[in-house]
Amino acid sequence: MAQIGRLERVTLGERVHTELRELLMSGELAPGQKMSLRSVAETLGVSMMPVREAVSRLVADQSLEVLPNRAVRVPLMNLARFRELTTVRLAVEGFAAEQAARSRAESDLAAMRQFEKAFLTEARSSDPHADRAVRANKDLHFAVYRATGLPTLVGIIEGLWLKIGPVLNFDLKASPERLRTGGAAGHHRRLVAAVKDGDGAAARKALIDDIEGAASFIESTGRLLD
Repeated sequence: MAQIGRLERVTLGERVHTELRELLMSGELAPGQKMSLRSVAETLGVSMMPVREAVSRLVADQSLEVLPNRAVRVPLMNLARFRELTTVRLAVEGFAAEQAARSRAESDLAAMRQFEKAFLTEARSSDPHADRAVRANKDLHFAVYRATGLPTLVGIIEGLWLKIGPVLNFDLKASPERLRTGGAAGHHRRLVAAVKDGDGAAARKALIDDIEGAASFIESTGRLLD
């Protein structure tokens, strides 16, 4: 759990919950990955109680699961569930991209460019840092979604990413070659350009192409359950 930074002892339960959500949404935790509550507590510098509280909340919304031996893990994903989530994402996130093109501020564009650059740096590297790539991917997408100015919509998308984020490991962490040639960087470039130009239809198309390209590759890996 080296990805988790130590937390100040302020509102610990909420802080632990936020940190674990971020790891799930960004894809830094993979499907089937088990979590030791004690290791999480030690890494964050907190007691077991706020960790248990945070994990219980994530189990309740099916973002984590408890196994018969009481171990906690990231749920596995089957093909039908993946396709269902992808279908919903295409509709909801496509709409968000279109709205962002209509309502974005200059500060939103600055954030998008920052995260696009961070992702591109890893994609072009001969020795990319996979965790930085998946984090930049998530940050770019949510910079677009927050530019809508619709917090309820952002909350809905966060719920989707809690389920789908870990599966992005099968794409963005597949190999350095996949990161370089998989098309995500190009989709990101088109997305940011369309939002900048206020072209909602083009923004939706770039976002949909990004989701569909990743989904097609993930299905081709054969790593989803039947």
